[in-house]
Amino acid sequence: MSRAAFDFRLYAITAESCHPGRDLIEVMEAAIRGGADIVQLRDKETPPERLLGQARALRELTRRYGVPFIVNDYPELALEVEADGVHLGQEDMPIAEARRLLGGDKIIGISTHSIEQAREAVRAGADYIGVGPVYPTPTKPGRPAAGLEYVRQAAAEIAIPWVAIGGITLDNADEVLDAGARRLCAVSAIVGSPDPEAVSRELKARITAREAGHAADAAPPAEGPDSASPQRARYGDDGANARRTDRAARPQGPADRRRGGR
Repeated sequence: MSRAAFDFRLYAITAESCHPGRDLIEVMEAAIRGGADIVQLRDKETPPERLLGQARALRELTRRYGVPFIVNDYPELALEVEADGVHLGQEDMPIAEARRLLGGDKIIGISTHSIEQAREAVRAGADYIGVGPVYPTPTKPGRPAAGLEYVRQAAAEIAIPWVAIGGITLDNADEVLDAGARRLCAVSAIVGSPDPEAVSRELKARITAREAGHAADAAPPAEGPDSASPQRARYGDDGANARRTDRAARPQGPADRRRGGR
């Protein structure tokens, strides 16, 4: 996928600890079927050489469905499996270094926890940013929540794609969308669910409905005969007859009576 055409609405991230006993690929495929349109392989505990098999399997899966595949933290692994890009943390290599390693075609995303970090990511050339954690989350232990205020700040200022992440569930997704998010990332809410497909479908539907509502609000009023004519707007479709009736109903003065008596 080209960087220029890159965008998404629902971001799904692997977390095998959330679904013990269930196959990683089956869980992620269910998420994609439900509407996840970008997938990230994230495993902070396993060395990259041991993630190679999972990365290849996820690359094959995402190609089959036509969704971007991102590798967390490991640019070399992303290159080896021909992933679409890499996601970096604030303590990982700088964006410029990752760009030199990956080349100009790969997607580079980065986690941000404040509007200052978001601004710096934009200046550094990130293709997208994560905004959060919006709520406390076990996937970011020890990381305080950035809160909905950071979501509002990003909505007001950040022009590149950004995704709200961290503790997002079906119970609180609407308030994150109310704060201005147009893309959501849910980890345990999706892959930890007994039905990842259903959760993904519901989250995607809420995002899509919110987008449709904002598009309708932003649309200019329709132009046409009705909007162009104040008289028609006042009287309705039968405006000419109504105006004649209106004139006939007005009290007549001397001039009107003289004209009427001719």
